[in-house]
Amino acid sequence: MRALLLSALAAISLTGQAMAQTPSLSENQVFPNDADLLALIKSRVEDGRATGLVLGVMEADGSTRIVSFGNPGIGAPPLGPDTVFEIGSVTKTFTTTLLADMVERGEVMLDAPAQQHAPPGLVLPTRSGKAITLAHLAEQNSGLPRLPGNLDLATADMTNPYAAYTQAMLDDFLGEYQLPRDPGASFEYSNLGMGLLGNLLANRAGQSYEDLVRTRVLAPLGMTSSGITLTPPMRANLAKGHDAAGQPAANWDLPSLAGAGALRASMTDMLKFLDANLGEPKNDLERAMRLAQQPRFRMSPATQIGLGWITITTSKGDFLYHDGGTGGYGAIIVLDQKRGVGLVLLGNRTGIPEDIAMHLIDPSIPLTPLPTPPAARAEIAVPPETLTTYTGIYTLDAAPAFKLTVTLENGQIQVQATGQQKFPIFAESQTKFFYKVVDAQITFAPDHLILHQAGANQKATKQN
Repeated sequence: MRALLLSALAAISLTGQAMAQTPSLSENQVFPNDADLLALIKSRVEDGRATGLVLGVMEADGSTRIVSFGNPGIGAPPLGPDTVFEIGSVTKTFTTTLLADMVERGEVMLDAPAQQHAPPGLVLPTRSGKAITLAHLAEQNSGLPRLPGNLDLATADMTNPYAAYTQAMLDDFLGEYQLPRDPGASFEYSNLGMGLLGNLLANRAGQSYEDLVRTRVLAPLGMTSSGITLTPPMRANLAKGHDAAGQPAANWDLPSLAGAGALRASMTDMLKFLDANLGEPKNDLERAMRLAQQPRFRMSPATQIGLGWITITTSKGDFLYHDGGTGGYGAIIVLDQKRGVGLVLLGNRTGIPEDIAMHLIDPSIPLTPLPTPPAARAEIAVPPETLTTYTGIYTLDAAPAFKLTVTLENGQIQVQATGQQKFPIFAESQTKFFYKVVDAQITFAPDHLILHQAGANQKATKQN
């Protein structure tokens, strides 16, 4: 950790003014000047791909700069350093920091069976005599699926899909689940696994997950505008979330899987977390953070995962990151340990412009151009008896944990993807349908469908 030097804060809203003058670009400065940073996020809001963005960068000397632009949502104060966002799966890096901290304290062991820290009534699945370890949960290779199968997204309130999922439901699912492969065999991103990890660590510590992350991470770092429960000051500074179409979205609650994505934080606080994760460690917490960052399992030739943190190798070197999103927010944190720099990008629309973060950390990674407008499509009427034959649950062949639930509601076909909201699709032929919220189409066949998106054609088989 370096001494945190807060330099000029450039912040602007759609109706506001810059808060401070932009400093000149120094020889040792990695990131562009504030005017260029602001122009980058401003263009993304103005082209309709974001609602509001706050970008914070940290240079090697510990100095930070923050720029913001966009719509904070009806009734919310202008975007700025203290605006609070849901950070979604970036929470996972806090959960794995807790794990590493407890390892360093001698409270748990990475390679010991996770079952050792389970509360009464919770039985974890095994396979071939191999137990899931805490490391497997943090490395996303436990064999557990992305989401528990008894989280019924077809009936859940998709404005807040995890809110009604209870600990008893989680216990029931784990007690009956059969692992499809040995723990540690292959990578599969699992919100279930990381939420379970948070629960096990909290049980070991004898605290709630929220109390544990506050006492072990947030409080030591001075992150006073972060947590799960919104304090009055946090609520007053909360940006209003928006869905993929830019419409207002509700906040998410994850009472039984908090470690997977329940935290909220401001940019001021996230830069404190970033700072603690950079440079030579100065205390036990920072040493635990470096342990969490160390690559442990290869996901692809250029990608490895440590305890939650993902390391990407490019021609310019290595950098670490994690991103996250909820129904109305997005976040990404990226750091380059060799150069001692990093950045955080927070937004109040589901999803986050990851390309901005990746391009800033490595300019050889291109920005994503504005998509070509989708071709005009004419909607036609299809008989209800035909539409009924398309309803059901379809499993993506290439990723069995990802499902598309097709329903017919008041004569309108709706499709709900795993972990996403329900969206209507519209017929352009008897078998081919299109989305209006995104450039994607679905073609139905008797026993499967094909999802056409971003140049890919992905088959999903209908479940009997």
